[in-house]
Amino acid sequence: MASSLMIQGAGSNVGKSMLVAGLARALTLRGLKVLPFKPQNMSNNAAVTADGGEIGRAQALQARACNVEPVIDMNPVLLKPETETGAQVVVHGKRLTSVRARDYADLKPQLMDAVLASFNRLQAQADIVLVEGAGSPAEVNLRAGDIANMGFARAANVPVILTGDIDRGGVIAQLVGTQNVIDPQDAALITGFLINKFRGDISLFDGGYRLIEQQTGWTGYGVIPWFDDAHKLPAEDALDIGGKSGNGDFKVVCPVLARIANFDDLDPLKATPGVSVEMVRAGNALPGDADLVILPGSKSTRGDLEFLRQQGWDIDIAAHVRRSGHVLGLCGGYQMLGRTIADPDGIEGPAGTTQGLGLLDVETTMIPDKTLTQVSAKHLASDCDVTGYEIHIGRTDGPDRARPMLEIDGRAEGAMSANGRIMGSYVHGIFSCDEFRTGFVNRMGASAEASPYEKSIDTTLDKLAEHLEAYVNIDGLLEIRLNKA
Repeated sequence: MASSLMIQGAGSNVGKSMLVAGLARALTLRGLKVLPFKPQNMSNNAAVTADGGEIGRAQALQARACNVEPVIDMNPVLLKPETETGAQVVVHGKRLTSVRARDYADLKPQLMDAVLASFNRLQAQADIVLVEGAGSPAEVNLRAGDIANMGFARAANVPVILTGDIDRGGVIAQLVGTQNVIDPQDAALITGFLINKFRGDISLFDGGYRLIEQQTGWTGYGVIPWFDDAHKLPAEDALDIGGKSGNGDFKVVCPVLARIANFDDLDPLKATPGVSVEMVRAGNALPGDADLVILPGSKSTRGDLEFLRQQGWDIDIAAHVRRSGHVLGLCGGYQMLGRTIADPDGIEGPAGTTQGLGLLDVETTMIPDKTLTQVSAKHLASDCDVTGYEIHIGRTDGPDRARPMLEIDGRAEGAMSANGRIMGSYVHGIFSCDEFRTGFVNRMGASAEASPYEKSIDTTLDKLAEHLEAYVNIDGLLEIRLNKA
């Protein structure tokens, strides 16, 4: 049996993360010890691990598919975009530095040792490690020093399955063209391909499937129909969010910030009967009929506050408050609700102080130390227990902290306005708690029905595994071998 297998994509957003999650659950249900791995991820949607670090949330979902706790080795290098041209570099769960995109190429070769060390640790614990690539190996301009795709596969001698997205069109050219542009030694590691997101009669693609096999010499391992329940699993890419979800009368509105982070906080609300959620993108006003506005997390709080004002959303939020609407700020959104955000050391950008929205009487100061912790807390207004995680820089204090939203081990956390309509908290993930989520919106006038959110994720992973078992030659994937260099 193969001890490792890498799923790469012929392009971005072909469904690699979901395929790895589904294969992980399928192989786990077969009784194998499976672990997920992504050498390098770029996402502001991060998860806090049990060993006190942060990784991409896709790897946390994949770990869940394997029925194991996520650990930092599953995503040793995480890039968190801070500006259009720069990102924070997280290595083994901790911030290493911030770099401009053009300078990251010089840093990548230094990170391969960390990547291989994590991979080797996982491989020693598992029957099989499922590896997810990033972007596409066809981006040959990025091949030098690569640690995310073929650079890693070559260094670790891991066989590769290339995945194409037929829903976008041009899938034959995606796959055949990839083989034509990459280095022949890289191409030799690709042993087969998958076709993902097919709609309609699969037999209509028989000719195209055989053509890819003939042109590339690769083995086809399946054509995967569109998985209708994909939206029920947490998305990692901010490009995947937007629009409306649910048809409930209670309306939650969330502005999509330029550097929005941990936006899966909204997923449990989207799945709650009686609630509708609208993610509002730039250029659109926040709807005036919202019951609750949620300001989400941000990787660049002061920068996103400026972006929010550029959209006129500060005016929309002020009008919402005048209409006696409720506002909840989470993490960076909590910081925005205060009077000021000070960054004297320029941790998130140019040093300075930005005026907040002034809806909570608190002030925030950015500090170098980052809080990364899983928490169990009590929601004081309802006496309901919740679990979640903190992942932030900055300390927030002020008079409204005398009315905390949560209590963590006797420590007051968060803040509320005197009338209780404006709330802020650093704790992500609280809406995953069914009792809290339902009670929270119902106290604001909703008629939400209780629904088991966490159970629904596992149910969906089981359905995804069944879907892949039906359409993918998983037995063939397990038999793949490469000669060790």
